[in-house]
Amino acid sequence: MKPDIFEAPDYYNLDELLNEEHKLVRNSTRSWVKREVSPIINEYAQKAEFPKQIIKGLANIGAFGAYIPQEYGGAGLDQISYGLIMQEIERGDSGIRSTASVQSSLVMYPIWKYGNEAQRKKYLPKLASGEWMGCFGLTEPDYGSNPSGMVTNFKDKGDHYLLNGAKMWISNAPFAQVAVVWAKNETGRVHGLIVERGMVGFSTPETHNKWSLRASATGELIFENVKVPKDNLLPNKSGLGAPLGCLDSARYGIAWGAIGAAMDCYDTALRYSKERIQFGKPIGKFQLQQKKLAEMITEITKAQLLTWRLGVLRNQDKATSAQISMAKRNNVDMALNIAREARQMLGAMGISGEYSIMRHMMNLESVITYEGTHDIHLLITGLDITGYNAFK
Repeated sequence: MKPDIFEAPDYYNLDELLNEEHKLVRNSTRSWVKREVSPIINEYAQKAEFPKQIIKGLANIGAFGAYIPQEYGGAGLDQISYGLIMQEIERGDSGIRSTASVQSSLVMYPIWKYGNEAQRKKYLPKLASGEWMGCFGLTEPDYGSNPSGMVTNFKDKGDHYLLNGAKMWISNAPFAQVAVVWAKNETGRVHGLIVERGMVGFSTPETHNKWSLRASATGELIFENVKVPKDNLLPNKSGLGAPLGCLDSARYGIAWGAIGAAMDCYDTALRYSKERIQFGKPIGKFQLQQKKLAEMITEITKAQLLTWRLGVLRNQDKATSAQISMAKRNNVDMALNIAREARQMLGAMGISGEYSIMRHMMNLESVITYEGTHDIHLLITGLDITGYNAFK
């Protein structure tokens, strides 16, 4: 394994917009990724296995619930710090960032925002420390972009709820101790339920044969007459807006994370362009290669500005769902295009595990689809600017 000599591009001196805490958080996360993720990630991606030994390290750098208050075990950081953590982790691998995103934004966030104090105290400290891992059950076999059609349901049985249904494409499912599951009650209203491993009738079969996010554990959630205690219902918000609020937080983190993957591909291609000799000179001296690199750094810089501004708005509680959708869509598309261009610059070496580019490219093919597809996010922007709902 070659040493990780990554250097982050900052063409517009964006570090000047960050405070000292932001830079400390980012630099400590970057150092951890170089030390703990880069040396092993190719091996784990090749064998399609999540490296569980890094869970404690992810907790230690604040990757689990970065913005959750310290009284519940979180780091109590702001939204820009959270974004920078996601950026640096995805620079290492999108699958590892997915694990952290799910834990933070899709499990800890709803328990913190929609749960009661007893639920916060029971679950959040264990999730923040990595003692427990969580997953988020929204997508179903027949309902992805249209979650309102979900068929997973629960019935009131007096002293408990009886949960039935299935979820799929669930990150962390195979090893999660806790699942935040969205299901309809007898009137069709969507609610969140906390389901724990060990509840009779609850199983989490793993999804195999993935070409993408290979270092991330993916599975299904199966509920067959699962008795869920009534204390496990999230009481403070119901309706489809509840899980969509979680997705806002996760999509925001993805917008930052995709920049990390793009920066890694750009840095790799830039170094290679100075080392690879063809026709008697480094390929970086050829105009077409300079064009590719110049376009890469331009798009990365635009994405950095987009996410920084979005982070400011998030800190002020002013960011809209549509603004988050725009950033997620733009930045993942940007990163995937850069990965493809960088792969071409490296020629045949671009598909080799010796370099990270092909792994990033395969991962980003999932990232551009999950948490709202590329096209769905475009329609969210369209709805926001025209007022016309293209989903109906």
